[in-house]
Amino acid sequence: MASTAKLNGGLRLWLQRIIAAIFLAGQTVVHLLKAKINRRNTLEQMAVVGPDSLGITVVTASFVGMVFTIQVAREFLDFGAGQAVGGVLALALTRELAPVITAVVIAGRLGSAFAAEIGTMKVTEQIDALYILKTDPIDYLVLPRVLACCLMLPILTVIFLIIGILGGLIVSNSLYGISQVVFLDSIQNFLEIWDLCSALIKAIVFGGLISIIGCSWGLTTTGGAKGVGQSTTTAVVTALLAIFIANFFLSWIMFHGLGSGFVG
Repeated sequence: MASTAKLNGGLRLWLQRIIAAIFLAGQTVVHLLKAKINRRNTLEQMAVVGPDSLGITVVTASFVGMVFTIQVAREFLDFGAGQAVGGVLALALTRELAPVITAVVIAGRLGSAFAAEIGTMKVTEQIDALYILKTDPIDYLVLPRVLACCLMLPILTVIFLIIGILGGLIVSNSLYGISQVVFLDSIQNFLEIWDLCSALIKAIVFGGLISIIGCSWGLTTTGGAKGVGQSTTTAVVTALLAIFIANFFLSWIMFHGLGSGFVG
């Protein structure tokens, strides 16, 4: 009974935080429309999200591109379709892997950091001090992080895409003898402008989700150091769930739902 009550209490708290995050997102949009932007904080957060995350993005992208090529190239060569390897890799990276994996990396790295930093400020009453100084926490803390994630995540996604393709090109050429010309021509034939646009749109949405959830969990932190740790963990888990759920609906909308081949 005690464990059931604890589980129900945790679920209730999680739902309350989800609702708080939705309200925070609305407040952030209103403040953004009023152009209440702290430029210094925004530039600092952009540096944290972008350049400071570049190394792990490049390493992850290179190995994702190489592993995907290893899994696909041999099978395609067996079916005599080796000329399509580059195009399939580019489509997979552009439509799904680049925006989703980049968002997962950023959620793990910065979603937790946002929740921990703001959560610590909350339990040490620094948020209350901002109100006393007539400084809105949304303008000072939340909006710069949201803008930084929404602006830098598309750039990191493009970098992920380029590095992933280069990794696939190296593996396909060195291990499977697929020429660079064939590989690049395949990419040009398969990839469309809309595929690139969809990746950028997904990256912007994911960036907003990561930053809003991290900040909201931080602002609703209670219980001292233990509460900060719990907020950090649940913020990352919630951000990952939000990314995967949003990715499903975005893919459904962007790529024509169930497709013309569906028979109902």
